[in-house]
Amino acid sequence: MISENLRTDRKTFTTHLECGLKGDRYSADQIHGLSKAGKPLLVKYDLKELASTVTRHELAQRPADIWRYREFLPVRKTENIVSLGEIHTPIIPLPNLQEGTGTLYVKDESRLPTGSFKARGLCLAVSMAKELGLNKVAMPTNGNAGAALAAYGVRAGIQCYVFCPEDTPEINVREIAAQGAIVRRVNGLIHDCGRIVREGIQEMGWFDFSTLKEPYRIEGKKTMGLELADQCQWKLPDVIFYPTGGGTGLIGMWKAFQELKSIGWIEGALPRMVAVQAEGCAPIVKAYQQGERFAETWENAHTIAAGIRVPAAIGDFLMLDAIKESSGYALTVSDTAILGARDIAAAKEGFLMCPEGAATFAAYQKSLAEGLIASSESVVLFNCASGLKYDLPPMNEMIDRHQPIHYSNMF
Repeated sequence: MISENLRTDRKTFTTHLECGLKGDRYSADQIHGLSKAGKPLLVKYDLKELASTVTRHELAQRPADIWRYREFLPVRKTENIVSLGEIHTPIIPLPNLQEGTGTLYVKDESRLPTGSFKARGLCLAVSMAKELGLNKVAMPTNGNAGAALAAYGVRAGIQCYVFCPEDTPEINVREIAAQGAIVRRVNGLIHDCGRIVREGIQEMGWFDFSTLKEPYRIEGKKTMGLELADQCQWKLPDVIFYPTGGGTGLIGMWKAFQELKSIGWIEGALPRMVAVQAEGCAPIVKAYQQGERFAETWENAHTIAAGIRVPAAIGDFLMLDAIKESSGYALTVSDTAILGARDIAAAKEGFLMCPEGAATFAAYQKSLAEGLIASSESVVLFNCASGLKYDLPPMNEMIDRHQPIHYSNMF
């Protein structure tokens, strides 16, 4: 069944694109990669006209999917929307995990198509690729982004090439291949895969779909912020913990909050944004601690949370700006803490987090212990993918039905 949000004639308010660093303008409705300065481009809207056209009440009458917010998105023609059913994801209370008197919730992005929040960004990016006439794209991935690109790409009739580190979870690699993309493992990390994409542009004629090297994945990830505000009755939580690799979601959410604030839809203060990285790959945390606006490449990156193993992020300054503007912070957690947090959440709440999502719970615990957040503050963690996509501890206990069962010795 097609969402009524897709049936309605679309009016968009996109005015232009703008370099995230220099602020110079670029025409909308044209194919763009990075700005002349080699930095990400941001989509800009006529927010005054937008606010005079739609109300929060009108939005509430629409189906609960990301296309509810179509006025805040750049796709101009309905026929170019590539959708797999991007429903609202639930905000789940975690009463058995919260410490102190504050409230703790997790926004579970695993409910989206392809099982991760990457569906948001790639849904928009592929829709815009279709609208702009692209037919061949390539990207590096640590797993879930490649799976989302493959799914939306094949639905749009766009040929997709995906390159992933050789230790990418097997389920992700097989998922990418099964959904029609051409996928290759690379004996390196994601930035090595990115170099292969970049160097193949001339020979292969593909468009570089790397994180933030096209303008529209941010707009898809922005819907996390729009949706969170909507679900919270336009009063946002005090603190958001977000697993940070390439940082598209952190940047997108902060962009959403700024847009909503500018049209007067948000009530109260904006959340403090907390970027969570692993000890083995923490370029944004290091830059934050040193008071820098740009991050250095992290050497010998390693962590079990593959999705946040990004040694160099082209949107580093946008992440660090958002952290600073929100009075937030950035911190690291160990792989041991990530696994421990995953196990606690599963055992106490029946909620199986992916490693990157578990990193946010570990960061919440660490932040409380170090006094970085008050126990009375409301907190939202982001679980960005299904925990079922990752290796879990083995369970080998067996019962031999042919032998006497001694129940008291068994458990």
